[in-house]
Amino acid sequence: MSDRRQLLMDFMEQVWNLGEENAVDRYLADAYVIYHDPGDPWHGKTLGREAFKHRLRTSRAPFRDQRFTIANSVCENDTVAICWTWLGTHVGDLPGFPATGRTIAMSGITFYFFDADDRLTGHWQAVDRLGVMMQLRA
Repeated sequence: MSDRRQLLMDFMEQVWNLGEENAVDRYLADAYVIYHDPGDPWHGKTLGREAFKHRLRTSRAPFRDQRFTIANSVCENDTVAICWTWLGTHVGDLPGFPATGRTIAMSGITFYFFDADDRLTGHWQAVDRLGVMMQLRA
C-alpha cells in the first residue's frame, strides 16, 4: 500500500468514521477544494481547515454512528481514488426529513488529491444521494 493510500485510509477512519476534528489539521492542506459533489452544500467551494471541521460536524450530526468501508482503492501520483460503502443510523433531522432511526446505506466513489507535502487538497465525488432520499422516505 502506498504512503498516500495509507494516509487516506487513516484520514477516513479518524476524520469521517470517528469524527476526530483535530485530525483534520494533520491531513488537510490550508485550502481544500470540493471540485464535484452534487447535492452537497459545499459543492464547488474551497474550505480552510476550520470550515472543513464545520462541514464534518454538520455532515455527521444526523448520522453520528456513520461508517465508511473502503471496497477498493487506486493510487496514482497525487491522486487516491476509493470506492466505498457507507452506513449510518438516521438519528438527527435533515432538511425535509425528521430523524427516522433507520439505518441508511449509500455507496460512492471519491478521488482525493494530495499536495507535495502529502496533505489533502480536495476531492471529486459521485454518490448515490437518490438512494439515500428513497430510504429516508420509505
